[in-house]
Amino acid sequence: MKYTVITGASSGIGYETALEFAARGKNLIIVARRLDKLEGLKSAIQNINPDLDVIIRTSDLSITDQAYILYNSLKEYQIETWINNAGLGQSSSVTDQNLDKVETMLRVNIESLTILSTLFVRDYSNVEGTQLINVSSALGYIIALGDITYSASKYFVSAFTEGLAKELEQKGAKMKVKILAPAMTETEFGKHASDMKEFDYKANVPMYHTAKQMASFMMELYDSDKVVGVVDENYEFKLRDQIYPILGV
Repeated sequence: MKYTVITGASSGIGYETALEFAARGKNLIIVARRLDKLEGLKSAIQNINPDLDVIIRTSDLSITDQAYILYNSLKEYQIETWINNAGLGQSSSVTDQNLDKVETMLRVNIESLTILSTLFVRDYSNVEGTQLINVSSALGYIIALGDITYSASKYFVSAFTEGLAKELEQKGAKMKVKILAPAMTETEFGKHASDMKEFDYKANVPMYHTAKQMASFMMELYDSDKVVGVVDENYEFKLRDQIYPILGV
């Protein structure tokens, strides 16, 4: 039995992506902090296909040790695809930003993603058919004032993942490494990043995608031989080769 792991699966892009993989008959390991949300997702998946095996793991990836604990807890399963979707946002100027919130964001967006990516690559890079997909952001390729620290964290995700993709390619590894880079997407992300109880996308954002649309873009990337799936300035989804220049290639 092979499994697809999705972190940040309790809502938004992660939730909808889990349903997309379920529709393809993929067994799933769904990861997030909120057990009740994961149990609801498991029920939704089993409504799609009751024969699928769905494993729930609760994990708070803002605690670095939890990344190691999560990965080690999955050693008994054969993993085909790992999607690092968990991420946090932070919208404010640098002078006004809450450093406690920034530290938490950096641990999720950078530290835990790097740890989980590294552990998965070590174990599976030479296994045929495996994929690692890291969720970055359109702001991992362009800086937005008011979101500088968040943008910088996603620049790390994009640079790390593009570099890893090239490194494995040069080694002749069988694993494919890819990046999904959404722009504004209708999820819980907006309210958490802005510290608001609710965030009205229609009232505040001129253009955005739904989480379901982004999940469909995720599947386009999964099916492709491209490294980057990015939403451009016109809110069109494009599959691309690596964007960052890489020395020595």
